[in-house]
Amino acid sequence: MNSLIHSTTGLIHLLSCLLALVAGTSILILTKGSVMHKRIGYVYCLSMIIINGTAFGLYHLFGKFGPFHFAALISAATLAAGMIPVLFRTKSWLSLHFSFMYYSVIGLYAAFASEIIVRIPGISFGPAVGIATALVMMTAIYLFRSLSTKWTTQFSSHQAIKKI
Repeated sequence: MNSLIHSTTGLIHLLSCLLALVAGTSILILTKGSVMHKRIGYVYCLSMIIINGTAFGLYHLFGKFGPFHFAALISAATLAAGMIPVLFRTKSWLSLHFSFMYYSVIGLYAAFASEIIVRIPGISFGPAVGIATALVMMTAIYLFRSLSTKWTTQFSSHQAIKKI
């Protein structure tokens, strides 16, 4: 764990993570359904595709398929579950998009928190990742329940204006 970057794949992974963190945070702050929301959302999606893809080229930590590769599979599934309803306008597409994309960003936050905490000397790797992930997820669930009504209203208002 002495080095942050071990390869070109690791550098691409890191840069994509930073871009996704900025884009994902922007998406949570922006008015839902706006042109800017959509543009930054596609930047987020592309960066997450790169993150998940490059994750499978990183084996420095365990030397084989490990828990972070499994997390990349969950991340890819969450991203797909959030985007497929939008692209095909399935029944309840808004609710599905809204929920899965929120948790996609939160999963990225959990990974970021885990990455930071495991670099603190003297902290045990497994428990640190578990605690960091649990704290981020508990906070995220609370915020989602608090803000989802506001966000749904924002998006609905924007859609109504757009149709006129």
